[in-house]
Amino acid sequence: MKILLAPSETKSTGGTISFDLSNLWNKDLYEARSKLTQIYLKDLNNNIKAKQMFGLKKPNEIEYYQNVGLHSLSTKAVLRYTGVAFDHLDYKSLSEASQRYIDENVMIFSNLFGPIAAGDFIPQYRLAQGAKVGELEVDRYYKSNSAKLLDEYLTDEEILDIRAGYYDRFYVPNKNYTTLKFLKDGKAVSHWAKAYRGKVLRECAKNQIESMKDFMALPIEGLSLIEMQTRKNKTEIIYKID
Repeated sequence: MKILLAPSETKSTGGTISFDLSNLWNKDLYEARSKLTQIYLKDLNNNIKAKQMFGLKKPNEIEYYQNVGLHSLSTKAVLRYTGVAFDHLDYKSLSEASQRYIDENVMIFSNLFGPIAAGDFIPQYRLAQGAKVGELEVDRYYKSNSAKLLDEYLTDEEILDIRAGYYDRFYVPNKNYTTLKFLKDGKAVSHWAKAYRGKVLRECAKNQIESMKDFMALPIEGLSLIEMQTRKNKTEIIYKID
């Protein structure tokens, strides 16, 4: 089973090794990634374009990411991202076996690098969700360049898609897959959804979940199953946050 996860705009600092674009998931994406990152680095020198790419207003913050570029040392993607889901995953506190499960079975959809493995090493960077790089619409760009590669990679896998809906713009599986929806007081809630995506992923890793059958038998503290809805090849599991 493979798990699809969204990134976060907030990133950790630091790293341990030099960044090498060719070491990211699937070398067939190298050319597409290289083209986009070259435009990204070029546009960093233009304050107006940098501001648009970063989604920031404060000059000191813009200057910081202009200076960072892609030159910082790299660390695992799952450690680079620091949003709500990643905080609740709490990767560092997991056992070695659970960390390996994350590294090998989770795909993160980076706004700059496209689909990458959670264990891939990436530098600190900033690219706002939905921002263009040059004239390229990043989501469409990576969908056209990676969808077939992902379909091939996931051919023999069950898929648990816990990304935010926006990332359907990058990729929608062409086979049966499962998503999660979280309700509190009968309403979908963004912050809690992010938190429980992290918690769900943590429990999958701790229990080495290898199939949707195993996942359905997995108790997750704070969640109660309401119903399951299937439309075409998508099954949505709806939980109530207790």
